[in-house]
Amino acid sequence: MILAVDIGNTRTTFALFTQNGQLSFLSELETDRKMTDDQCAIRILEVFQLYRADIEDVKGSILSSVVPPVTGTYSRAIHRLTGNAPLVVGPGLKTGLNIRADVHNQLGSDIVASSVAAVALYPTPAIVIISHTAVSFSYLSQSAFEGCAIMPGMGIALEALSQNGAQLPHISMGRVDSPLGRNTVDSMRAGIVYGYSGAFDRLIETLESAAGTPAVTVVATGENVPEIFRRCKREISYDHDLLVHGLYLLYRKNTQKGNRR
Repeated sequence: MILAVDIGNTRTTFALFTQNGQLSFLSELETDRKMTDDQCAIRILEVFQLYRADIEDVKGSILSSVVPPVTGTYSRAIHRLTGNAPLVVGPGLKTGLNIRADVHNQLGSDIVASSVAAVALYPTPAIVIISHTAVSFSYLSQSAFEGCAIMPGMGIALEALSQNGAQLPHISMGRVDSPLGRNTVDSMRAGIVYGYSGAFDRLIETLESAAGTPAVTVVATGENVPEIFRRCKREISYDHDLLVHGLYLLYRKNTQKGNRR
């Protein structure tokens, strides 16, 4: 079994794969930046217990993180539990992508993993949208990462409204049926949903114009995306597990015979 862990600013995702790439379970927990190594190990064991899986079956692991203070904690905990240090997505890892970035180590590991999965699973050219704390739009031409645009996530936008508007409440994202909100909560949600759907369409169009070729595929993953893309003019596919499938593919690329650097 292969363990893939993605540490995001708000959520940490655990995915267990069979050797042939079948997803055995996927679990999402809140990211805790203050955990000790032991607390982290206990958390991982509890996830395995919840899904009736055995940590001793894990023969390899890979870790993606955009939260540097937690990366080492998870790496050490996984090493203790499995007997092997995980691969960590970053410089030096074989991706199969031609990453056209000025500074490679500034490219988020979540973007790298999702891009690897998109190239393997979908027709290219492709645009990959990842929605978490921030929303990133990456343009991929065949096996090349051409660049990306990043904007604040929907959660940040809602929180900014609440913090800076004295009469605006703290709310979460929810279903929106009309842009004509008739109460404060519906009006705030409508502004986010319809505003971001327009931004999605515009950014997709702009990326295609800059690249010079329309995307065959636009695929999105992450939080709140389905509520947004249903209002987009552009057809967008949703793949909840895109990132973790990318981690599994990265693990295979870097551990199979003949693929190691």
